[in-house]
Amino acid sequence: MAEQYGTAPGAAGPAAAERPSVNGSAPSASGAAAPGPDARALDEVVRFTSELIRIDTSNYGGGSCKERPAAEYAAELLADAGLTPTLLERTPGRTNVVARIPGSDPGAPALLVHGHLDVVPAQADDWSVHPFSGEVADGVVWGRGAIDMKNMDAMILAVARHWARGGIRPRRDIVIAFTADEEASAEDGSGFLADRHAVLFEGCTEGISESGAFTLHDGQGRHIYPIAAGERGTAWLKLTARGVAGHGSRINSDNAVTRLAAAITRIGEYEWPVRLTPTVRAALTELAALYGVEADLDGADSGVDDLIARLGHAGRLVAPTARNSANPTMLDAGYKVNVIPGEAVAHVDGRYLPGGEEEFRATLDRLTGPHVDWEFAHREIALQAPVDSPTFARMRTAIEEFAPEAHVVPFCMPGGTDAKQFSRLGITGYGYTPLKLPEGFDYHALFHGVDERVPVEALHFGVRVLDRFLRTA
Repeated sequence: MAEQYGTAPGAAGPAAAERPSVNGSAPSASGAAAPGPDARALDEVVRFTSELIRIDTSNYGGGSCKERPAAEYAAELLADAGLTPTLLERTPGRTNVVARIPGSDPGAPALLVHGHLDVVPAQADDWSVHPFSGEVADGVVWGRGAIDMKNMDAMILAVARHWARGGIRPRRDIVIAFTADEEASAEDGSGFLADRHAVLFEGCTEGISESGAFTLHDGQGRHIYPIAAGERGTAWLKLTARGVAGHGSRINSDNAVTRLAAAITRIGEYEWPVRLTPTVRAALTELAALYGVEADLDGADSGVDDLIARLGHAGRLVAPTARNSANPTMLDAGYKVNVIPGEAVAHVDGRYLPGGEEEFRATLDRLTGPHVDWEFAHREIALQAPVDSPTFARMRTAIEEFAPEAHVVPFCMPGGTDAKQFSRLGITGYGYTPLKLPEGFDYHALFHGVDERVPVEALHFGVRVLDRFLRTA
């Protein structure tokens, strides 16, 4: 189902008659001379982050989430900025929003800018403030989604509305997509959009989204800004061991639980070999140069591990993505203590590097052994993006303009994003959600963590950098 928003009622912004058209003239084709975000844009990004957090879009899996209220909120703000957002659903209530801002250069490829509307669940009793309060206090916005990733959704909305007020046009068409279901299978979100509504993304060759361009303080005074240029593939596995059911008091050499336990122990203890992709190799090369450390990237695995260790805190960017991985996470067997079950099941969170799926499969076959079967419960491809592209260079320049002290490096994300689904359309994805964070702010710990929050100043920085990059991309 698809719906179009024209002029939204009750808009939070200027009336339709007062809105400058997004098709208005820009100071230059690149937009470089256009003014940066005004005070209103800076106020709006904070307000939008807070108000989006208050819309509870917890995704428990199994289709339980309803993103529609958040989608309508975003669509109304876009419509008030003179755009015509389209609302699309595969399943009632699982709503996506897509809108296009026309660029000044009709020959330039379009750029996709996307963020998801759903969040992981949160237990209020564990939090200092209610996770869906959107409270703004002491210069911080609190709540589930403040980092993952209603902050970026709010940045996108604030930039689009700033452009509308100023008659600013980007060089390239900008396609905005707010998606459902990223925190589960993406079947109702980016997967649905890529498979059923590819025409909305016509001309898009690159895209940006979450998990990059944030401040990593190394503890030695350096400010590192990693831009994601790759993702490991997702391999969520179901393992099934079968045996002979029987009485718990009798000897049983065909015990399904024993077989499963042995298999998951082998998986959990396995040391995966180092496999350096071009993105990870580039990250290690740049970080080694930054720290004045000799980098032998073609030697033994121990040499790479030693290099990562010598990079200290910065090595955490690279450590999860120098290898494939597989972590047992769930067990299910039996129904009574004196009954040996005939079947036992486990689940494993596996991740594989670009080019590493064949090795991952072969290794799992060996580790599970002859008495345990495994299958993909959910699988998505690995991604890799060039770090020497003009787009990467422009992302770097935009950060350095507002953070001259920044050391920008590429990195590969250990997990995955909606970029996997959009890659089906030939869209190369980068992780680029700019945030200037204070010392001691543990960005990665707040993803799916307790007391998720984002500094107001980080949101202001994000709007400035995103505006600068998108106008010149």
